[in-house]
Amino acid sequence: QVKLVESGGGSVQAGGSLSLSCAASGFSINTRCMTWFRRIAGKEREGVAAMAPSGGLTDYVHSVKGRFTFSRDVAQNTVYLQMNSLKPEDSGMYYCAAGLYSCGAEWSDANRYRDWGQGTQVNVSS
Repeated sequence: QVKLVESGGGSVQAGGSLSLSCAASGFSINTRCMTWFRRIAGKEREGVAAMAPSGGLTDYVHSVKGRFTFSRDVAQNTVYLQMNSLKPEDSGMYYCAAGLYSCGAEWSDANRYRDWGQGTQVNVSS
């Protein structure tokens, strides 16, 4: 049974940092496209970052490039999202999702993902 459990959310001031974790079970993270999404109040779920099964390719939504870093620990079957220089507009619920195979150009389409975590809340105050 596939399970994804996020942690690490919290409240920080603008300019601060948070590190999110997503512990996976029921599959190996190096066999599937792993992604982070967020839902900001009043908006559609947005793809934030993706990592290919090989771990050699990552992609980010433009608004977080240079501030967020996606990494993973295959031995721990866990992926991470290091978020630096946080802005109030980064506030929202952050979700981990696992795709079926490779990421592809359409990785940010939430409809492609069947397996989701429960989310972790990030609040950035100005």
